[in-house]
Amino acid sequence: MAADVDKQAIVAALAESARVMTEAAALGRSLAGRVDRIYLVGCGAPNRIMLGLEYWLQHHSPSLEVRRYFPAEFVTQNPARFDERTLVLLGSKSGTTPETVAAAEFVKDRPCVTAAVTQTADLALAKTVQHAFLMGQTEQAHTGMFMIMQALVGGLMAAKDKWPLQDRLMSSLAALPAAMADTQAANDKRAAEEARLYKDDRILYHVASGPMFNTAYVIGVCVLMEMQWMHSVPLEAAEFFHGPFEIVDQNTPLVLMLGEDPSRPLMERVVRFCKKYTERLMIYDSRDFAMTGIDPAIRPIVAPYIVEAALYRFALRLSVWHNQPLSTRRYMWKTDY
Repeated sequence: MAADVDKQAIVAALAESARVMTEAAALGRSLAGRVDRIYLVGCGAPNRIMLGLEYWLQHHSPSLEVRRYFPAEFVTQNPARFDERTLVLLGSKSGTTPETVAAAEFVKDRPCVTAAVTQTADLALAKTVQHAFLMGQTEQAHTGMFMIMQALVGGLMAAKDKWPLQDRLMSSLAALPAAMADTQAANDKRAAEEARLYKDDRILYHVASGPMFNTAYVIGVCVLMEMQWMHSVPLEAAEFFHGPFEIVDQNTPLVLMLGEDPSRPLMERVVRFCKKYTERLMIYDSRDFAMTGIDPAIRPIVAPYIVEAALYRFALRLSVWHNQPLSTRRYMWKTDY
């Protein structure tokens, strides 16, 4: 049986991140005169958090160049524009991800600013960078990392570009843990029924656009593929009609995720198409969730984490039907790779 939503535990697990994000925002402001370029470096889920950071930086900042890298590719590519006006921001929950630590070592002696988000000060990643932001040991590391990184980037844009939403961002990030817990609780009944309906499917497609692709990847790959061993495939809405839509027929199960950012029309087109050819749709629209405490102007930024909270209950309910807890791994942390 799936555990009930424990709002108090979720909020407590993110309390340290909520505190540390004010320090991250202050660093961002202090770097405004020193940084023109941001390199975002991380594997897996941290890389997809960075996808959202990249999106909003490109949308809002006229002065900051931003690039996102997988750590191994960052090291082998060795970007030529690397200089003293570059901020390298790294992320790893474990703080020991080999490729991410190697990337931190790679830039340690370069003339740049380095910062990282991880859990505790004793971890290799924390020891290698100039500025380490520590979430503490938490089961909510994905959200905590987002809160800290988004606060840092917001502070930088506020000081460098006069971005007017920083105060509203910070109050909304503080409200996010409770809003995510409320979303989980509100969606649990639906999640239980959808898990029953889709429990025998081993293939599932997740479609999203813009920063919401973060959620398509995290739920599709980091949860259902990694933990439930499903053939669970995230697809970009911008690419859907350039090949992937040919997979859709009356038996194809899809999760369609809509946010509130400028890319929303791309997903609305996908929804219209899919409704013509299959009824096996789970449509998750961030507009359907209250997001109590989130400023209307900040809803587009946090929407991926609200939809992720709703879909986490689906994954948890599905794991009960599969008799395979979300802690299950075959290879990760168990074999040499």
